[in-house]
Amino acid sequence: MNAASPILPIITSTVIAATPLIYAAIGETVVEKAGVLNLGIEGMMLVGAVAGFAAALTTGSATAGFVAAAAAGVAMSLIFAFLTLTMQANQVATGLALTLFGIGLSAFLGHDLAGTPIQGLKGIDIPVLSQLPVLGQLLFHYDVMVYLSLVLCASVYWFLTKSHAGLKMRAVGESPTVAHAIGHPVIFIRYLAVMFGGATAGMAGAYLSIVQTPMWVEGMTAGKGWIALALVVFGTWKPLRVVCGAYLFGGVTVLQLYAQGFGLGIPSELLSMLPYIATIVVLVIICRDPKTILLNQPVSLGRSFHPDA
Repeated sequence: MNAASPILPIITSTVIAATPLIYAAIGETVVEKAGVLNLGIEGMMLVGAVAGFAAALTTGSATAGFVAAAAAGVAMSLIFAFLTLTMQANQVATGLALTLFGIGLSAFLGHDLAGTPIQGLKGIDIPVLSQLPVLGQLLFHYDVMVYLSLVLCASVYWFLTKSHAGLKMRAVGESPTVAHAIGHPVIFIRYLAVMFGGATAGMAGAYLSIVQTPMWVEGMTAGKGWIALALVVFGTWKPLRVVCGAYLFGGVTVLQLYAQGFGLGIPSELLSMLPYIATIVVLVIICRDPKTILLNQPVSLGRSFHPDA
């Protein structure tokens, strides 16, 4: 027990740090499986964070905060969907614009909320299990959103691999022309996928402002939306691998914080760079073998489609 004690806080902190990455990356996995590339995750997370925080502050309910964050994320995603799916705008440029818009909008909406603390979402107490030595602290004391992130992963895995609707969506991502020819509503399916990704991105942002902090801070995502995008590639568009990657990057984030506490003679600025350095290194390693990427990447990822074309 004593030997494990120093490790337990690191493991539990890793789980908390990885949870918003899981929500954002799993949602983006679904979006990209439908053949759409949305680079606006960072902006949707920020808008979700401020909307969720404002709702939780007003109502006193974390649940209301997450619902509001999901709705805000969907609203942002609909802007992206309208421009790229209906108006046929370039997906990369539109996604980047959505991120910039989200950064500015969240700063404007949260101007009067900055620095105001709220009662965050607490861990749930599971009778008997939470009191178990080591395992109780390791597995059974997290907040409900941590457990829901695992349920989300399992549900998305089942949806993509076992359900008829998931197979249709994958068909749209592989060849929208063929999918349209056999009667699948390509644009409608892509709209639903983009909205799902917006909802999960909003919830990821709300997790930062309601659980991790809990407080609204301008720009509090600090690049986590970009890491979530990298995780989709890291996991080769497979939900289970994406989750493993999220825990890996969550661990890197936590270790840089603990390294500062241990008094290591490493500049804090260098330690803060570790998660992003790890992201670049992993992507470089993966991209050395193009077959690794092409194995699971949707063939029509990022390509526009119009039924009348």
